[in-house]
Amino acid sequence: MTGQALHLSGVVLPEGEHRDVWVRDGRFTFERVPGAETVSTGGWLVPGLVDAHCHVGIGPGGVPVPDLDGLREQALADRAAGVLALRDCGSPVDTRALDDEPDLPRIIRAGRHIARTRRYLPEVGVELEPEDLVAQVRVQAGRGDGWVKLVGDWIDRGVGDLAPEWPRDVLEDAIAAAHDAGARVTAHTFGTDALPDLIAAGIDCIEHGTGLTEELIGQLATRGTAVVPTLVNVENFPGFASAGEKKFPAYASTMRRLYANSGAVVRAAFEAGVPVFAGTDAGGGIEHGRIADEVRALHDAGLPTEAALAAASWAARAWLGLSCIEEGAPADVVVYETDPRVDLDVLARPGPMLLRGRVAG
Repeated sequence: MTGQALHLSGVVLPEGEHRDVWVRDGRFTFERVPGAETVSTGGWLVPGLVDAHCHVGIGPGGVPVPDLDGLREQALADRAAGVLALRDCGSPVDTRALDDEPDLPRIIRAGRHIARTRRYLPEVGVELEPEDLVAQVRVQAGRGDGWVKLVGDWIDRGVGDLAPEWPRDVLEDAIAAAHDAGARVTAHTFGTDALPDLIAAGIDCIEHGTGLTEELIGQLATRGTAVVPTLVNVENFPGFASAGEKKFPAYASTMRRLYANSGAVVRAAFEAGVPVFAGTDAGGGIEHGRIADEVRALHDAGLPTEAALAAASWAARAWLGLSCIEEGAPADVVVYETDPRVDLDVLARPGPMLLRGRVAG
């Protein structure tokens, strides 16, 4: 129960100081609470992890998850990995019933994907033509939790390769409409061609971003636009290339080139000062609960260990408006037996967790 008083002690991250922490009425306090039950002593206390790009409601093969049990199973897989908050970057089903279950991660939604007609996965997004984009952005801004998701590029069968989905003037109006509604906008992009117009139109985040160039990275850094590279998904690019090669050889070549350069793109973005966050793209062909793999991939691409961890914890939480381990904040914390700033492998072995001030698991 959230009213139960709890106690933990250990090294509190990101500050790195050993402290005693109590939980009262579901919130952190550094004031001693008499009679509190001790949950954990020793270890490293990490603000609950975040998967900043996932899809609760998309099942294998891109098919919508048909029932609440299936949605719950996906969310529980993330929680078991220490993920206590999810940024759902588009779902074809309404997952708000999960908000009534205190043992499940918090979900920050982007409504449904908005895509050009026949230019995305069937059954997943809302498909429309450019003249209807602004109105639909307003609809999805009302359905989300401060985010809207556009499909910025996808394979164009007439071109035989990745191509932009939206004209620049329409993007400007759509992003302005989202901002007027208090929502930020993010966009799926694999290639390069869609990026200049998205960035110039004021996009707030780029998902995947494998087509980023040095010039475009500089523009992101200047604007403070974030990138969620989803490197766990990028590992599938060679398979995407092979699957499409017979009908679309140019697309296959593009996907292999993007895959080969993906690590260098992430490293260049981070070194330029672009905010980089950890997201797995779970849902569809990627299992939920793989945040440790994504953090490791960010590190392998060139992020320092602590920066890779921050991308899935305190930095991501701040970006999404979530608090960390601080006085009066909702008590979301994961305990690890060794310091994850120097041992990322420990992320695969989360210890005790508190979610909304309750012992989870």
